[in-house]
Amino acid sequence: MYAIIQTGGKQYRVSPGDVLRVERLPGEQGDQVVLDQVLMVGDDQELKVGQPLVENATVKGQILTQGKAKKILVYKKKRRKNYRRTQGHRQLFTALQIQEILL
Repeated sequence: MYAIIQTGGKQYRVSPGDVLRVERLPGEQGDQVVLDQVLMVGDDQELKVGQPLVENATVKGQILTQGKAKKILVYKKKRRKNYRRTQGHRQLFTALQIQEILL
Protein backbone atom coordinates (compact mmCIF):
# COMPACT_ATOMS: atom_id res chain seq x y z
CA MET A 1 0.00 0.00 0.00
CA TYR A 2 1.19 3.50 -0.77
CA ALA A 3 -0.10 7.05 -0.48
CA ILE A 4 0.67 10.44 -1.92
CA ILE A 5 0.75 13.10 0.79
CA GLN A 6 1.24 16.84 0.79
CA THR A 7 3.30 18.63 3.42
CA GLY A 8 5.38 21.77 3.31
CA GLY A 9 4.07 22.67 -0.15
CA LYS A 10 5.51 19.49 -1.66
CA GLN A 11 4.07 16.08 -2.52
CA TYR A 12 5.62 12.75 -1.55
CA ARG A 13 4.87 9.10 -2.40
CA VAL A 14 5.17 7.10 0.83
CA SER A 15 4.81 3.49 1.95
CA PRO A 16 4.99 2.03 5.46
CA GLY A 17 8.63 1.85 6.56
CA ASP A 18 9.86 4.68 4.31
CA VAL A 19 12.15 7.37 5.70
CA LEU A 20 11.87 10.81 4.14
CA ARG A 21 12.97 14.39 4.77
CA VAL A 22 10.20 16.99 4.75
CA GLU A 23 10.03 20.66 5.60
CA ARG A 24 10.30 21.35 9.33
CA LEU A 25 7.36 20.03 11.38
CA PRO A 26 6.74 20.88 15.05
CA GLY A 27 7.70 18.18 17.52
CA GLU A 28 10.63 16.45 19.16
CA GLN A 29 12.54 13.31 18.29
CA GLY A 30 10.37 10.24 18.87
CA ASP A 31 7.04 12.10 18.65
CA GLN A 32 4.18 10.75 16.54
CA VAL A 33 2.99 12.85 13.59
CA VAL A 34 -0.35 12.51 11.79
CA LEU A 35 -0.41 13.77 8.21
CA ASP A 36 -3.99 14.25 7.06
CA GLN A 37 -3.47 15.83 3.63
CA VAL A 38 -3.63 12.59 1.65
CA LEU A 39 -4.14 13.12 -2.08
CA MET A 40 -4.21 9.49 -3.21
CA VAL A 41 -4.12 5.99 -1.71
CA GLY A 42 -3.40 2.86 -3.71
CA ASP A 43 -2.54 -0.81 -3.48
CA ASP A 44 -2.43 -3.75 -5.90
CA GLN A 45 -6.19 -3.89 -6.56
CA GLU A 46 -7.64 -0.46 -5.84
CA LEU A 47 -6.76 3.20 -6.30
CA LYS A 48 -8.53 6.04 -4.46
CA VAL A 49 -8.01 9.57 -5.72
CA GLY A 50 -9.20 12.53 -3.66
CA GLN A 51 -11.11 15.58 -4.83
CA PRO A 52 -8.65 17.11 -3.72
CA LEU A 53 -8.17 15.01 -0.53
CA VAL A 54 -9.16 11.43 0.28
CA GLU A 55 -11.77 11.49 3.06
CA ASN A 56 -10.84 9.89 6.41
CA ALA A 57 -7.34 8.98 5.17
CA THR A 58 -4.33 9.66 7.38
CA VAL A 59 -0.66 8.74 7.40
CA LYS A 60 1.05 8.18 10.74
CA GLY A 61 4.76 8.69 11.15
CA GLN A 62 7.45 9.08 13.78
CA ILE A 63 10.01 11.89 13.92
CA LEU A 64 13.53 10.49 13.67
CA THR A 65 15.52 13.75 13.69
CA GLN A 66 15.16 17.50 13.41
CA GLY A 67 18.05 19.13 11.61
CA LYS A 68 19.50 21.47 9.03
CA ALA A 69 20.46 20.62 5.45
CA LYS A 70 23.82 21.46 3.89
CA LYS A 71 24.58 25.13 3.39
CA ILE A 72 23.91 26.69 0.02
CA LEU A 73 25.51 29.95 -1.07
CA VAL A 74 23.50 32.70 -2.75
CA TYR A 75 25.75 35.04 -4.75
CA LYS A 76 24.54 38.25 -6.42
CA LYS A 77 26.59 40.41 -8.74
CA LYS A 78 26.00 43.35 -11.07
CA ARG A 79 28.78 43.84 -13.53
CA ARG A 80 30.66 47.13 -13.67
CA LYS A 81 28.82 48.45 -10.59
CA ASN A 82 31.07 47.00 -7.84
CA TYR A 83 28.03 45.22 -6.38
CA ARG A 84 28.66 41.78 -4.89
CA ARG A 85 26.69 40.04 -2.13
CA THR A 86 27.14 36.55 -0.69
CA GLN A 87 24.59 35.00 1.61
CA GLY A 88 24.33 31.48 3.04
CA HIS A 89 21.22 29.49 3.91
CA ARG A 90 20.57 26.18 5.68
CA GLN A 91 17.05 24.80 5.27
CA LEU A 92 15.43 23.20 8.32
CA PHE A 93 14.08 19.68 7.86
CA THR A 94 12.37 16.85 9.73
CA ALA A 95 13.24 13.22 9.03
CA LEU A 96 10.13 11.04 9.27
CA GLN A 97 9.65 7.29 9.30
CA ILE A 98 6.23 6.31 7.98
CA GLN A 99 4.48 3.88 10.34
CA GLU A 100 1.11 3.17 8.71
CA ILE A 101 -1.49 4.37 6.22
CA LEU A 102 -5.07 4.44 7.50
CA LEU A 103 -8.30 4.75 5.50
